[in-house]
Amino acid sequence: MGFDSSADQASIAALRRGIELGMTVIDTAEMYAGGRAEELVGKAIKGFDRDELFIVTKVWPSHARYDDVLKAAAASSRRLGTYIDLYLLHWPSSEVPICETMRAMEKLVEMGLIRHIGLSNFGVKGIEEARACLKNNDIAAVQNRFSPLYKKDYYDVILYAQREGMMYMAYTPIEKGVLAGNDLLRRIGEKYGKTPIQVALNWLICIEPVVPIPKASRIEHVEENAGAMGWRLSREDFEEILNKL
Repeated sequence: MGFDSSADQASIAALRRGIELGMTVIDTAEMYAGGRAEELVGKAIKGFDRDELFIVTKVWPSHARYDDVLKAAAASSRRLGTYIDLYLLHWPSSEVPICETMRAMEKLVEMGLIRHIGLSNFGVKGIEEARACLKNNDIAAVQNRFSPLYKKDYYDVILYAQREGMMYMAYTPIEKGVLAGNDLLRRIGEKYGKTPIQVALNWLICIEPVVPIPKASRIEHVEENAGAMGWRLSREDFEEILNKL
């Protein structure tokens, strides 16, 4: 995906607005627009208190070898203009042993280039294999697809993360906007004065330890997403979404 200058400015403005509204977890990856997304994040965070931000990026499995992980992280850090709070292996590699990748991750923590190690698109078995490789650190977070429509991880990976004290980051939490037209979410939202998107995100926030990471490149979407915070669905409404959607 390419960026033109107007798209760049819109993305930067949306990111900055999100930070202003308290949405301080920023997720990106080296493969998003070939590194361009990391550059835009770097521009967007300028002027904000770095200690208040939590920046997440990911290494693609084609860079999962020890030396390649170190080079990829250094390149991501340069594009971001800062250290990385959480560095994820984007997908499991079919060619590189997980322990080789985890050894590089621990080296990056030792170097101070990253603060925490994580995984994306891993099940419980894969998470445990990665954890067994680590000597001085642990897996701090897992990032998988999860939404009110796509609940695959609800009874296994999320429970595991909850038990083990890991953050669970939910990507595609509003199914690329599909949930905006959902009748059940609309009906429940009317009770709270909220949109279907805000209900969907609040449903996710209600689950410990889930952090939804909706993609938003326009200020109006960021502001709508922010309306998911500061209130809670009733248990009855939560269960209805869990069982009927």
